[in-house]
Amino acid sequence: MPHKKTPSIIVFDVNETLLDITTLEPLFERMFGNRDILREWFAQLVLYSQTMTLSGLYTPFNKLGAGALEMTAKIHQVTCTDEDFEELGARMRKMPAHPDVIPALTQLKDAGFRLVTLTNSPSSASPTPLDEVGLSHFFERTFSVEATGKFKPAPETYEHVAQELSVETADLCLLACHLWDTIGAQAAGCQGAFLVRPHNAFLPAPRVPQPDFMASTLNELAEQIIRGSAGEAASP
Repeated sequence: MPHKKTPSIIVFDVNETLLDITTLEPLFERMFGNRDILREWFAQLVLYSQTMTLSGLYTPFNKLGAGALEMTAKIHQVTCTDEDFEELGARMRKMPAHPDVIPALTQLKDAGFRLVTLTNSPSSASPTPLDEVGLSHFFERTFSVEATGKFKPAPETYEHVAQELSVETADLCLLACHLWDTIGAQAAGCQGAFLVRPHNAFLPAPRVPQPDFMASTLNELAEQIIRGSAGEAASP
């Protein structure tokens, strides 16, 4: 098997990978009496974003998020109000960074990697969610799938990042805590770094590609990527 070169650019997913979506739980506790409904809502949001792309359709992720909240409420026979939509939007804009994010970004930046983000969320006016938590300065560029009108894991989303940065997809490593995201990136020619945060796990099924890097903390994942880079530099 040919040796893969170490990617020079790390492409970060944002929601749940960098920003902690568990801060949305109080909304679901108030609406449903069960904060775990957050995971049901998020799964529906991801499912229908991918359904839209497979169907050749596009609706901004935040609009789908609101629709998924109303759909989830109907399934559970709960009334969804304007106040609920407003709280969802406000909490999405104010999600904090996970504790391991700044140390890991600092490690990668100091090691010479270029850092960018790619999110299903639409672009937003400043201050962005990354501005709000003091992460923006780590990233050279921030990309949204709205430029392609397709949601991840469509190959066009990763290819767009490569085109905008004037590199090949092989120069990119997509880092995410969603396996469907790393699978899509690897299928598009990128490398994949899978962050096994709570509520996420590897799928052991035929033809599911093994991530190039995998760890349960962002710090450990950053160290693996840096070690890979050092190992390549040391190779004859």
